Amino acid sequence: MAQRKEILEVAGREVAVSNPGKVYFPRTGHTKLDLVRYYLSVADGALRGVSGRPVVLKRFVNGAEGEAFFQKRAPESRPAWVDTVELRFPSGRSAVEVVPHDAAALAWMANLGCIDLNPHPVRADDLDHPDELRVDLDPVPGVDWPQIRQVALVTREVLADFGLTGWPKTSGSRGFHIYARIERGWGFSEVRRAAVALAREVERRAPELATAKWWKEERHGVFLDYNQNAKDRTVASAYSVRPTRDARVSTPLAWDEVPDCEPGAFTLDTVPERYSRLGDPWAGMDDAAGSLAPLLELAARDEAAGLPDAPWPPHYDKQAGEPPRVQPSKRRAGPADAGHADAGPPADGHADAGPPADVPEADGPGADGLPARAAGRRQSTMPLIEVARAATKDEAMAGLDRWKERHPDIWPYLEPPDVLVDSMRGRSSTWTRIRLNLRHVPAGQRPPQEPLEVDYDPWARGGGRPRA
Repeated sequence: MAQRKEILEVAGREVAVSNPGKVYFPRTGHTKLDLVRYYLSVADGALRGVSGRPVVLKRFVNGAEGEAFFQKRAPESRPAWVDTVELRFPSGRSAVEVVPHDAAALAWMANLGCIDLNPHPVRADDLDHPDELRVDLDPVPGVDWPQIRQVALVTREVLADFGLTGWPKTSGSRGFHIYARIERGWGFSEVRRAAVALAREVERRAPELATAKWWKEERHGVFLDYNQNAKDRTVASAYSVRPTRDARVSTPLAWDEVPDCEPGAFTLDTVPERYSRLGDPWAGMDDAAGSLAPLLELAARDEAAGLPDAPWPPHYDKQAGEPPRVQPSKRRAGPADAGHADAGPPADGHADAGPPADVPEADGPGADGLPARAAGRRQSTMPLIEVARAATKDEAMAGLDRWKERHPDIWPYLEPPDVLVDSMRGRSSTWTRIRLNLRHVPAGQRPPQEPLEVDYDPWARGGGRPRA
C-alpha cells in the first residue's frame, strides 16, 4: 500500500512528496524524503548549477539500484510554478524541458525520482550560447584516483594560462569535473572546438597521464572528454547525488582540497554538514566569466599545424573538417574493415553524462544497441569477448571483478585500453556493457566466450513505468 504524502513548505510553495519512506538507497537505507531534504539543505549551491537552465529529468523511480529513464519532456501534470522552455534540435524535433528556479523545484524533481540533476550548459534566455565550458576527466579502467587528481591540477594550469578560471568538483562516480564560466557569445561548435584545444594542450603537458584521443584503442590514463561540450549533452551538476551504493555526491571543491581529496568522503550524509560549515566553494563562479578567444586561437594554431577536428560522437552529423569516424586499427587494416567501430567509444557517452536531448524517449535498438545475439551483427576482427551487460555500471564492474577472479592468469596480459566499458542506449535509459580485447593474450591462452557474468536484456522491459 502506498504511503501517505508528506507536504513540505518550500520557498513559499507547497511540495507534495509521495511515498516519502520509499527506500532509494538500499545499502544505506536513505529514503526519497531523505533525498528531498538533502537537496533542500544544499539548495543555494545546487541552484547555482541548475537555476535558469533546461534540465533533462533522469528518473530512478525504483531507487538508485533500479533502472533509470530519461524524460526530456516536462510532465504535463506539473505545478504552475515549474517553468519550462522549448528546445529545438537539428532533426526538427523539439522538447519542452523543465527550468528550475528555486528550492521548491529541486524538491519537486527529487520527488519524481531525479537522484542527480542534468542541466544543459545554457540559460533558458539564450539557448544557443553556452556560459560553461565543461571539462570531464574520464579515466580508462585501471587508472587510480591519484592520477586523476594530477590531471585535474594540470588542467587548472592550462585553463589559467588561457585566461579562464577552473572550478573543480568530484563527479560522484569514477571521474572528475572542472567547469569554467565563459562569456556568452560563442556557439556550441566553438565551445567544443575550444574544449578540443584544451584537451590537446593538457595531453602535451602531461603525455604520460592524460589523453585527448577519442578512440578507446588509443587512450591511456585520463581522457579529457571534449565531446561533453557538444550540443545537447548534459552532465550531472554540482551537489547532485549519484546513484551509487554509498550515495556519493558530485561535490564542489576548493583547489587546495584537490591534491588530497577522496571521492568516497562526499556523500548524502556528509555533504550537508560540510556545506553548513564551509559554504559553497563555487560561490564566486558567476563573477568569473572569461573569454574563449585564447583557446580558440590555440585551436587555430593546432589546425594550422595539421591537427584536424577531433571525432564527434557517432549519432551527430558528420562535421566539416572531421576525420573519418573509423577507429585507427580499422583504417590501417584497409577498406574491408572500414566503418566498423566495435572497439570505439560508446554510443551515448558514458555514465556521467545524460543522453543527447535529440533522442526520442522510446527509441528502439540502434546500430550500437543491438543485442550481440541478434542476427546479422557484424563481427569484429579483434579477439573480443563480452563479460557483462548490466542495468547499472556498478553491477557490470562487479561482474568484471568476478571474471578477474576466475582468470587470474589472463588479467595481467590486459592493458587499460583492452577493457571496453560502454554506456549503451536502451529504450529510454542507458545500460552498461563490458568487453575485453584479448589481443595481448597469447592465442593459445585466450579464454572462449563464456556465459555473461551479468546478462541483462535492455529490450525485455515491458509495460508502463512504475510510480515514483
